[in-house]
Amino acid sequence: MRPRTVKRIVEGMRTSDGAGVRLHRVFAHETVRETDPFLLLDTFDSTNPADYIKGFPLHPHRGIETFTYLISGEIDHKDTLGNAGRILGGQAQWMNSGSGIRHEEMPVASERLFGFQLWINLPKAFKMTTPTYHDIREDDMPIVDENGSTVRVVAGRYKNTVGSQGRFVQPTVLDVTLEPGAAFSLSLQENETLFVYVLEGSGDFGTPPQTVEQRTAVIFGNGELLNAKAGPDGMRFALFAGKPLHETIAWGGPVVMNTEEELETAFRELRNGTFIKNA
Repeated sequence: MRPRTVKRIVEGMRTSDGAGVRLHRVFAHETVRETDPFLLLDTFDSTNPADYIKGFPLHPHRGIETFTYLISGEIDHKDTLGNAGRILGGQAQWMNSGSGIRHEEMPVASERLFGFQLWINLPKAFKMTTPTYHDIREDDMPIVDENGSTVRVVAGRYKNTVGSQGRFVQPTVLDVTLEPGAAFSLSLQENETLFVYVLEGSGDFGTPPQTVEQRTAVIFGNGELLNAKAGPDGMRFALFAGKPLHETIAWGGPVVMNTEEELETAFRELRNGTFIKNA
């Protein structure tokens, strides 16, 4: 099996979004061809509620899925279609914005808010589907313990263990914790997009190995096998893999379509009040 090599190391940047939520934007527009079908990754890790309590007031989305995974903390959400709920630590929410939705996400003050939100591009054929939610509870994430590693299958599959499945894009999302010096390997399809984000600790990735520190992402080249090994303090990382769409992208903030004309239509509908199609 041909091993994966490190193609690019991405440190991202500290920024704020919403009404002033401080977060780490790992990647967005600048890596979109390398991370297809994944568009954006934001991570958050704070013990100070002032960093996030103002949240993300009502805002629109069209043409993407948002995948929010909370390791700890709580986030309230609701939308203009009448949906509402709370995401708890150890849970995830998979939202298909489809033809258009306006929603808000408001973190709750807690001891530690820790997790990430991933934007997944919808294929052209499904851009205008009816918006839906898929709540993934802790019991829906099977755990595999082996050889100094704990792998939580947040979505997709790890070896013979299956977690929640996507309807339009079938990504793999794993939460991997390695003991000090423990090794991890994963077989993938040759051309499958693959990247990881180191949540805690540090370790070596790829063949030949390159050391990667906390709060850093690694985008890999093509290959069939990923190799990783934790450093002396252990390592926790999120792994993301998926089949690229190879479609044109027209991206305007919370709206991601295939053409500039479709993007202009979406923003015109936002202005004239016809953006929501399935109220």
